[in-house]
Amino acid sequence: MATLRQLEYLVTVVDQGSFTRAAELLHVTQPALSHQIRALERSAGGPLLERLPKNLRLTPSGRAMLPYARAALADAERARCAARQAAGLETGELQIATLYSVSLGILPAALKAWRRQYADVGIRLFEHRHADELADAMTTGEADLAIGPSPATWPGAVHSLGIEEFVVVLASDDALAPKRRRKGSTLLDRAPTISLGELTDRAWVHYTPGHGLADLLDHACAQAGFQPRIAVRTEQTAAAPGLAVAGLGPALVPANILPPGFDGLVLRTDPPICRTLTAYTRGTADPLAAAFIDVLHTTWPDIPGTKPV
Repeated sequence: MATLRQLEYLVTVVDQGSFTRAAELLHVTQPALSHQIRALERSAGGPLLERLPKNLRLTPSGRAMLPYARAALADAERARCAARQAAGLETGELQIATLYSVSLGILPAALKAWRRQYADVGIRLFEHRHADELADAMTTGEADLAIGPSPATWPGAVHSLGIEEFVVVLASDDALAPKRRRKGSTLLDRAPTISLGELTDRAWVHYTPGHGLADLLDHACAQAGFQPRIAVRTEQTAAAPGLAVAGLGPALVPANILPPGFDGLVLRTDPPICRTLTAYTRGTADPLAAAFIDVLHTTWPDIPGTKPV
């Protein structure tokens, strides 16, 4: 039977790509590390790693085992934290996986409120570009809970948080600005509406392939009957509004990432472009994860461009 130590050795060897580097990181000798990997391979019924002249490669059996090894190690760490809490040690760690855009617009308010209530609980954040990557990471045990769009199929608990709205950003001196300004008490109150079809001839600030917002923009434009021309692509969600304000082209961004004093032209879309965000866990949420979900529900109404489901 595989031991947690053997699974830790396998994951470290794969992550480091070298027995030598893995042994240094684990503070064991290379022969001891190799011995434990061979023992794990005997338990698994065959080779898990292919030793090539300059690197390592997982065998089919190794690829099948790796996600379960990561999940087992993550579960063991959570068990350790739970035991510490049960013993009255409240300096645990909450691990959160999310999307880059969510960490910009949704999480700051929740983390601020969390810190006031659970100052001694550490936060470890894992950020991903795409909702599919986020779900895959959660499946392999990366974090205690994920915050993002609901996976298509998910065996664990899914908690709906609410809906976030996307807006179009343009330069403040864009030709649309004179006839699109209006008064209001907040940035979104002042935002007039636009149909994406009115921007058919524009070149857009787009996102790099594999970025979840690239898919969202392409789908929204397809619904409006066109394929967006590309002025520039960016990997960073936070960079898109700045590139739009610089005059490179319109950008589609979550309304919640724009600061109150944002200097660009902000337009709400007609029909609205929205997505539902959720918090989900592999099983029933543990006490820390459940507490953070409660904080998310409490702070949600104060986040611009969001509303309950």
